Amino acid sequence: MNRNKIDIFQIDLDKEKEKITDFPGLIEYAHHAGSAIIKPEHKGRIKGNAIAAMYDQTDRQLRQIYEQVQTLIEQAGKLKSRVDVSERIYQANISFQPVIGKVYYLYRKNEGNDILSMVSPEEWGKSFPYASFEAKVRLLSDHTWEIIDSANEFHNC
Repeated sequence: MNRNKIDIFQIDLDKEKEKITDFPGLIEYAHHAGSAIIKPEHKGRIKGNAIAAMYDQTDRQLRQIYEQVQTLIEQAGKLKSRVDVSERIYQANISFQPVIGKVYYLYRKNEGNDILSMVSPEEWGKSFPYASFEAKVRLLSDHTWEIIDSANEFHNC
C-alpha cells in the first residue's frame, strides 16, 4: 500500500466540522494559511500600558487646569490691586473731571494726603510743589485706575 494515499473512509467528518466556522473573525487562530498572525497578548502588559497612558493623560490635564487656575489667581490679584489703587485715587483731592482713557499723575502733598493732577513731573520743572510723585495712572472704562508708572511700591497700597 502506498503511504501517500489518503483513505477517505478513515476521515472523521464530525471532527473536521469543528475546524471550520461561519465567523472566522471570532476564532483564536488563523483560519487559513494566508491569514494574519494571531499572537496572544499578555493581559497584564495591556492593562499596565493602559493605566500608564491614563495617568499620563490625566496628569497633563491636571497640569493644564493648574496653569489656568494660576492665571485666574494672577488676574484676581491684579483686579484687587486696581481696586485698591482706585480707592486711594478717589480719596485724593481731584479738582477736575477725569476722562476715561486719559493719563493723570498722582502726587503726595507735604501734609501727607494725595492729589491727582494733569501735569506730569517733567512739566513742573524746578518748581515741583509736592512732597513726592506717586504714580502715572490711566482711568479705565470701568472707572478703576491702571498704574502705568510708579515711583515706589505704590502697587502694594
